[in-house]
Amino acid sequence: MSISLSQLLEESFQIAWEYLERTGELGDGATASRFLSDTIEAMIRRGQRSRLALSNRAIAAYQRFRVSAATVSSRVRTSA
Repeated sequence: MSISLSQLLEESFQIAWEYLERTGELGDGATASRFLSDTIEAMIRRGQRSRLALSNRAIAAYQRFRVSAATVSSRVRTSA
């Protein structure tokens, strides 16, 4: 059974979104939505077709993004 690339993106996104929501790591919805969809789309363009690999890698990338954003934000606050 083969699914369309748009369906692959949607399903991978949904898995990642639900995980981040359940763990309380979602943060701003608009930022999370854009980041996850961009990240998953880029991986699909590179040839990744596994829903779980796409969602797990997007989750890990988003978690790193949130940590780095928090680090930058705290540096800006302490230098002001």
